[in-house]
Amino acid sequence: MNQTATDTLASIFSSFTNYQTLDVTMPTVGLVDILDIVIVAFLIYKMIFWIKQTRAWVLFKGMVVIFGFALVAMILHLTTILWIFSNTISVGIIALIVVFQPELRRALEQLGKGSYFTSLFKTEETAEDMFSEKTMEEILKACGKMSHAKTGALILVERRVPLGDFERTGIPIDAVVTSQLLINIFEKNTPLHDGAVIIKHNRVAAATCFLPLTEANDISMELGTRHRAGIGASEVSDAFVIIVSEETGGISLAQGGVLYRNLTIDSLRSMLSQSSRSSKKKKVLPWKGRRNHE
Repeated sequence: MNQTATDTLASIFSSFTNYQTLDVTMPTVGLVDILDIVIVAFLIYKMIFWIKQTRAWVLFKGMVVIFGFALVAMILHLTTILWIFSNTISVGIIALIVVFQPELRRALEQLGKGSYFTSLFKTEETAEDMFSEKTMEEILKACGKMSHAKTGALILVERRVPLGDFERTGIPIDAVVTSQLLINIFEKNTPLHDGAVIIKHNRVAAATCFLPLTEANDISMELGTRHRAGIGASEVSDAFVIIVSEETGGISLAQGGVLYRNLTIDSLRSMLSQSSRSSKKKKVLPWKGRRNHE
């Protein structure tokens, strides 16, 4: 019995001695490794921030839910669900490319133009950079005159969500925002009067832009294509969508899929100013209402 205990102790001691003689190399973290981690983290942060500023953010959150469901299935060993996920992963990759095609195309275009890295390291813009007081007053002045003359108009002011997809459907302008320019664009029987004007970074970016029509069923029958297009654009972006009716001269504002009709210049100014201040803090609108809000 004593001999057995002695052999056991000798075996343990021998194993410990062999472990001590092993050449165990601990990984070292150098300056290059830290730089590598920081760059990857920064790129991931910028990629998520870029996705959040586009319509792909909602799709991205849906993907997170799906992968979360797959993780739960893996933990609970749900064999059938895991088999479905494993056999559809290749199709899912193709589906992601199709779903994110507009965003991927925009990123590749920016990379080809050389402006990708400029936008990558660009800091967040202030509300004044996107929509200044002077620009707002010029728009209000133009809307007042077009309302009096019953000249139809559709104006989009870009905010956080880029309107590049809409801008590419129109004719580039790239001019300073003035009331005279806006009135001249929407003058009847002129080449640029049909379609929407997009204002970006306090400049008229493009005119005659095509917008998606809303698919909502609770739209008033008295509203025409111009109003439906304005509501449709507000549903897929956070832009200020200002509409002047050609039939009545009424001024409307579409925001978040809600149409505020029959506004005065002062009430429109108040809503634009209030929303701009609110977006700087919360990035949400301070008011809610029905889709057709008088």
